[in-house]
Amino acid sequence: MTRTPIAVLISGTGSNLAALLGAAQEPSCPFAVVGVIADREASGLDHAHAAGIPTEVVRLGDHPDRPAWDRALTAAVSRLDPELVVLAGFMKLVGPPLLAAFGGRIVNTHPALLPAFPGAHGVRDALAHGVKITGASVIEVDAGVDTGRILAQVAVDVLDSDTEDTLHERIKAAEQPLLVDVVRRLTAAG
Repeated sequence: MTRTPIAVLISGTGSNLAALLGAAQEPSCPFAVVGVIADREASGLDHAHAAGIPTEVVRLGDHPDRPAWDRALTAAVSRLDPELVVLAGFMKLVGPPLLAAFGGRIVNTHPALLPAFPGAHGVRDALAHGVKITGASVIEVDAGVDTGRILAQVAVDVLDSDTEDTLHERIKAAEQPLLVDVVRRLTAAG
């Protein structure tokens, strides 16, 4: 079986990356992680190193401006030649070059039930608004901020005792299998 190559972009601990790498070890998995790119020295790169997956760090600060970084990120992803690009806790908006090169083939996770609470603080915003249910979304990335087509969602109850950290951890636990399921579905179809 030929596996669909995916590139994973991260910024943090890589819990979603770890879930994807775990799934990729299953013989029937339709995808293979061919590279991991981070925008900083993220601890999540350790998951890729342990699995023998190539990594690259493309720091915004190493480039003269945002357009130059966008081009460098696109070049790094393109070198991996993926069929699908997975933003898994990647905390930067992707620019026009990556969207042009991989449009319709980039997915992202978000810790809220979009279209509610888009942006970088979905968990905090949900708590501030007093919602009783939030969750996680997997979307197709477009030029907006968390405005792409919703591919899948999972609900997570908000407990009266929740802090931003406790709620975010429960959302991550629900988000990981959701992301793996979406990536499996997209790569099996491709």
